Amino acid sequence: MAIKIAIIGAGSVGFSRTLTRDILSVPELSGTTLALMDINQKYLGLIDKLVRRDVRANKLKTKVVSTMNRREAVRNADYVINVTRIGGLKAFEFDIDIPLKYGVDQCVGDTLCAGGIMYGQRNIPQILAFCKDIREVAKPGVLFMNYANPNAMNTWAANEYGCVPTIGLCHGVQGGHHQITEAIKLLVNKGKKPGSRGYKNITTKDVDIICAGINHQTWYVQVLYDRKDWTDRLLEGFALIPGFNKEEKVRLDILRRFGYYSTESNGHLSEYVPWYRKRPKEIAKWSDMGAWINGETGGYLRVCREERKWFVKEAPRMLKETPPVYDAKDRSLEHGSWIIEALEVGRPYRGHANVVNSGCITNLPDDAIVEVPCYVDRNGINIPQVGDLPLGCAAVCSASISVQRLAVEAAVHGDVELLKQAMMMDPLVGAVCNPPEISQLADEMLVAQAEWLPQYRNEIPKARKRLASEKRLGVSKSKGATRKK
Repeated sequence: MAIKIAIIGAGSVGFSRTLTRDILSVPELSGTTLALMDINQKYLGLIDKLVRRDVRANKLKTKVVSTMNRREAVRNADYVINVTRIGGLKAFEFDIDIPLKYGVDQCVGDTLCAGGIMYGQRNIPQILAFCKDIREVAKPGVLFMNYANPNAMNTWAANEYGCVPTIGLCHGVQGGHHQITEAIKLLVNKGKKPGSRGYKNITTKDVDIICAGINHQTWYVQVLYDRKDWTDRLLEGFALIPGFNKEEKVRLDILRRFGYYSTESNGHLSEYVPWYRKRPKEIAKWSDMGAWINGETGGYLRVCREERKWFVKEAPRMLKETPPVYDAKDRSLEHGSWIIEALEVGRPYRGHANVVNSGCITNLPDDAIVEVPCYVDRNGINIPQVGDLPLGCAAVCSASISVQRLAVEAAVHGDVELLKQAMMMDPLVGAVCNPPEISQLADEMLVAQAEWLPQYRNEIPKARKRLASEKRLGVSKSKGATRKK
């Protein structure tokens, strides 16, 4: 099938090769034109060499085009995939380090909290620029697929203000599905060893889930195995997974108190709610330093730095290695290729996508971006009605949606008051800081990130003046409660 797929931010260390392998593992899509676009010539060049080598080795008809011109990449595209990190690691450092001066300790800082809100301010002007190009030069009916965080904010802006049909994609649901399956397998096989008589090798195909909420705060509201709902036995099952009680303390505490398991990892989840990271002395109690994702301060920033250094160092060696064989059995669980395959080839796919709510979850706002089940085939992407979320789960999501709405409006209009209101309404920022501190925190982040915030060009000089005239409130010298070098 002669379709064109553009990947914006293709210099990404991991995503680009994973996505291209997944797409080209579908035989009918081997004639695809892949347009790889990035503003960093060095990283784009490394990815381009690797992808071209892999395509040649697999004897595919795929055409690979690399460009730093976004408009040319998007021209005549059937699908546009966004995997960008606007501002790169330099801006990411500000997202983590400036809030720390005010006592706001984040593990990831890319979805909510001070870091996620500012990441949205950087992303959304570019998202709208992407959408302008897509409207003007891509094919009619093009689908914009956003992988970049903050996923809900980006997807919200693209649909409401970019006027381009957009879905957000994330692999959080699949990760939790595997954990739940493992818990059920251990419960069913209590006392039995793999391979022994009567042992049942349960896989995710045997465990049916309904997962709904908002990105990174999605809830497994139904878990079916052997025609029974196992939701109320998950705590018992997780207790049987070695190390789980140590690694996922926040997730298990939320499950214990709200009755439903959430998609996101311990460190991610801890910064979306006001309870687990507001007192420095307690953060270590809720974290596990065995892996960054379990709660390490700035853990994702550290890992991104290390991965980037590793990639630049190792890419020449990787080019000399035997190229991978594209095989359907090695395809990842990332939704993107499966959705494209379903739309183009017609093989049905059931997954999860971030879409405009429009009544799907009946006790969340219609304009919000929700993460819900989707069914995809040649007829399009179809979203079933989920109905009401459990009240507690809906309350947690509603708090985050209010922050997202304010942050999107602030980013679109360059409105400092809305930006500061978003930070005041943020669960963790509001738990740690008082209003004057939040106001100064926002001003400091605006000034530090000025080069990526064109919509605030008239407001940033005013923020500088305020900072010069006020007593500095962000005086903590902490590097983080659980930070590694």
